[in-house]
Amino acid sequence: MTSKTIANGILRAVGVLALVALGSWFLYSIQSVIIYLAVALILTLICYPVVSFLKAKCKFNNFWAVITTLFLLILFFFLFGLMFVPLISSQADSLSLLNTEAIEEKVTLLYYDLSLYLIDHGILVEDIFQDVDVASYMNLNIIPSFLNKIISTLSSIGIGIASVLFITFFFLKDRLIFMAGAKRIIPDSLEEEVLNSLKKINNLLTRYFLGLLLQLFIVFILYFIVLLIFGVENAFVIAFICAVLNIIPYVGPLIGSVLAVALTMIGGIGGDFQTEILPKAVYVLIGFFVVQLIDNNLNQPLIFSSSTKSHPLEIFLVILIAGMVSGIVGMIIAVPIYTILKVVAKEFFPENKFIQLITRKI
Repeated sequence: MTSKTIANGILRAVGVLALVALGSWFLYSIQSVIIYLAVALILTLICYPVVSFLKAKCKFNNFWAVITTLFLLILFFFLFGLMFVPLISSQADSLSLLNTEAIEEKVTLLYYDLSLYLIDHGILVEDIFQDVDVASYMNLNIIPSFLNKIISTLSSIGIGIASVLFITFFFLKDRLIFMAGAKRIIPDSLEEEVLNSLKKINNLLTRYFLGLLLQLFIVFILYFIVLLIFGVENAFVIAFICAVLNIIPYVGPLIGSVLAVALTMIGGIGGDFQTEILPKAVYVLIGFFVVQLIDNNLNQPLIFSSSTKSHPLEIFLVILIAGMVSGIVGMIIAVPIYTILKVVAKEFFPENKFIQLITRKI
């Protein structure tokens, strides 16, 4: 092997690494566009049966079937927002979630109530913190800053929604054109596997997202009942926020429970700490723990295992590994990505014994 051959090999390797780095940077730069395309594709898969129904049963042409379907989709989300958003907004205002001074004042009062309670039980908090102004060390700006960031993000979602609807329109309208183009690109030997994979992925992901919505709705109802039983103010918005946090597997419910207890105690400021605030917070925590037992042992195994055709332990391990690799985002997208990989593996490597084991129900 000559030095020229070695040099050429090194140059090729460097060139490949540079291309990979450039490609990774490009994909990272257009990640928003990729997300829009992915969401539009999911909506296309969900909406296409409606388009087919309108064309077959109502004799709509393709264009008007697509327009009508998107109109129904927008109407559904609009009515959903019309039903819930005003209530959430009004209760959020009464919670003073965006008012730093109000939160700081309530937490400071809560701290002093807790100090008095501990003193009555022989724990001298003042001896430990006598030279510390607790309020000055509480960086409560993080709460309104976090919520304001969420609101700012929601405000910018308008562009994303418009983009997704625009892409979805053309995905539905020109579906046959895109499929014909894909068939030209896909080798004939792989066409059947790819089409079967897409069909199964469509079915499983649709079932998964519907199952996720059902799970969140059940958890919301249970949280709401718990908060109503113990007379917690703003029960609807607290239950709604905690239910949404359940999208994050395992970590979300813990955050939601802590948040519910904190808001329950803050909302109870003005009452007696020992006989009202503390017992109510403990009862809420126990209630949320019972809800999580129901959700973890009934809802999730029945809904997710059934919708994705995976064993509960399998789902747990996938989410755990994804969380270790990619954090919270990885935990959220772990199950859909794993489902897609399973379907593709089953179609392209059906003879592999391990793949046969994990895909036997698909």
